Amino acid sequence: MIQITRVYSDTNGESHFEDFEVPLKNNGDIGFLSDDEPVKSIVFREVLPSYDYDFHNAPDRQYIILLEGGVEIETSLGEKRIFNTGSILLVEDTTGKGHKTKNIEPKLRKSIFIKL
Repeated sequence: MIQITRVYSDTNGESHFEDFEVPLKNNGDIGFLSDDEPVKSIVFREVLPSYDYDFHNAPDRQYIILLEGGVEIETSLGEKRIFNTGSILLVEDTTGKGHKTKNIEPKLRKSIFIKL
């Protein structure tokens, strides 16, 4: 199983976290794989250590994979979570009140955005 945290907006525009798992199937010698999921594009990103972005919406429904560096995300209801290198997020709050994002390490944070 692959662990993913979803960030989404409810019908009142409040953002929330939800954890879920992606099941994997045994494919023999090549390992365990998920089902295919169609994607639109991929973006590589690097942000400065001082990155501290106030409430915003995700520009697109997208996966974010943290390659290097940790981040704190805060929902519109004030819930905060820390995500470290290797974490995978599914960001879907393209409308509503959005979320805050802040680097938690004094170094560049590198990530991949996979737009759905």
